[in-house]
Amino acid sequence: MCGIVGYIGHREAYPIVIKGLKRLEYRGYDSAGIMLYDGTDIKVSKTKGKVSDLEELSSSEIIPSGTIGIGHTRWATHGIPNDVNSHPHESNSGNLCIIHNGIIENYAPLKKELEQRRYTFKSDTDTEVLINLIEEVQKKHQLKLGKAVQVALNQVVGAYAICVFDKNKPNEIIVARLGSPLAIGVGEKEYFIASDASPFIEYTSNAIYLEDEEMAIVRLHKPLKIRKIKDDTLVAPYIQELQMNLEQIEKGGYDHFMLKEIYEQPNVIKDTFRGRLHANEGLIQMAGVEDNLDKFINAKRILIIACGTSWHAGLVAEYVIEEFARIPVEVEYASEFRYRNPIINSNDIVIAISQSGETADTLAAIKLAKEKGAFVFGVCNVVGSSISRETHAGAYTHAGPEIGVASTKAFTTQITVLTMLALRLAKAKGTISNSDLHLYLQELEAIPEKVTEVLTSSDVIAKEIAVIYKDAPNCLYLGRGYNFPVALEGALKLKEISYIHAEGYPAAEMKHGPIALIDEKMPIVVIAPKQGHYDKVVSNIQEIKARSGKIIAIVTKGDTQVKALADHVIEIPETSDALSPLITTIPLQLLSYYIAVNRGCNVDQPRNLAKSVTVE
Repeated sequence: MCGIVGYIGHREAYPIVIKGLKRLEYRGYDSAGIMLYDGTDIKVSKTKGKVSDLEELSSSEIIPSGTIGIGHTRWATHGIPNDVNSHPHESNSGNLCIIHNGIIENYAPLKKELEQRRYTFKSDTDTEVLINLIEEVQKKHQLKLGKAVQVALNQVVGAYAICVFDKNKPNEIIVARLGSPLAIGVGEKEYFIASDASPFIEYTSNAIYLEDEEMAIVRLHKPLKIRKIKDDTLVAPYIQELQMNLEQIEKGGYDHFMLKEIYEQPNVIKDTFRGRLHANEGLIQMAGVEDNLDKFINAKRILIIACGTSWHAGLVAEYVIEEFARIPVEVEYASEFRYRNPIINSNDIVIAISQSGETADTLAAIKLAKEKGAFVFGVCNVVGSSISRETHAGAYTHAGPEIGVASTKAFTTQITVLTMLALRLAKAKGTISNSDLHLYLQELEAIPEKVTEVLTSSDVIAKEIAVIYKDAPNCLYLGRGYNFPVALEGALKLKEISYIHAEGYPAAEMKHGPIALIDEKMPIVVIAPKQGHYDKVVSNIQEIKARSGKIIAIVTKGDTQVKALADHVIEIPETSDALSPLITTIPLQLLSYYIAVNRGCNVDQPRNLAKSVTVE
């Protein structure tokens, strides 16, 4: 949530910051702002709305010159989205300027104390409180900016990624993080600051990722200094080579990032199992699993923690792991897990799933599990992310950057990783025969080709169905077994990007409430592949038909029974029941995408949502 961009160097800062903010639009935001230092003074322009609105405003409001600048896209927490609450925020003196991602939880008592010291506030934000706290510390103790920031941060409770600038020290920017990601791009006599590496990928391939409770003094013509906020100890900067390229974060001719990412799935699923899956030899090799195989074999229980789409992938994994490896699995919302008193034993395995690797609730749940003595295995997409560093071991999904807020390729690559994990454990535990293992591995290896087939055949059908149901107020998704989580995910995709109310249910649960909603105006998406509980699902479809519901069915190619009952049919190639979620989810992604497009929705940046949820 929120996006941070900063630049200090020899180039004009304005175009770098504006372009960087556009790269971070996927994170979700409702206002944008920029600060430039022109050599003599701070110039600020900010507005409710999009970065394009900021561009238009700033071109008339400020002279876009100077080689130092910071920019921000805000997702409102404290105070409504408006011009005044937008970032950057200045201190009362006008000397200091800040941008901030996160929440200062104790801002109210701090604000009251500052008001008693005659500070005034223009906005309703916690961020304006923080910048004035830094100024008060600076003045009261006669401190340099870096030390003042450090002292102030030791007084706040909450989460933050911040950039602070002082016009009286115009050759440096102070940055710090706790709970919100922050990267520093290291160039030739220049530095870039951003929430992730996408804003500076074309300028440098070298990045430093700050750890929690670290701050950095980013200075021109001087080495970068990183310190621990709590005890002031120096930290040696660790420069990583970036794993992404510019082509990956551009649309590549597609109308939206979401559509591009849907169509990338055959390749990224292949990338996920490349080097790990050896079907002909009947082998799966995943370093994070192999190095800790004894822990997995001896585990009495596996706990999966995640949020949103990742939670749905965890539900699929529950079915797959229990089926193949015969280990009990529980799937928990990370946001609930962290706030109750969960029973965690030292022989439990906790699997944490997150696309970004920065999800605040999942990170907090990981720390709780580690405190209780559990072994924590991470599944995430972003190399060098917080979850990849906090977990004991893990596996990257190798999906490449996912820019669209609504996850698509993240879901299928997470399922791919978790399926390989299940099969590897099954082999180690002897709960699967060698012949069955070979069959499943060969089937998994064939999935990318089958996804390509679905994309080719389903695209036009999804477009046609979308036109018919684009104005439906509600939609029901039904699935059984492995495809119940897919029904949940399909419903989530529709409500995320089209704003149509949608619910996913196990098909058998329809009679326990949702059937009351069904009439001739209600579209019901039924996932009904030939494998699995086919006959039971057919019975459910007949119950819908008897109540005049509009049936959109996902069926195995050549199906005749469901086709005779459904109003619309999307065919998929046959695959094993356990691997079917990798196929059945594709038409649902396309359907939600085309419905949203037909409704004129902002597909890549749906309202109120953020790609990386780094606050509670």
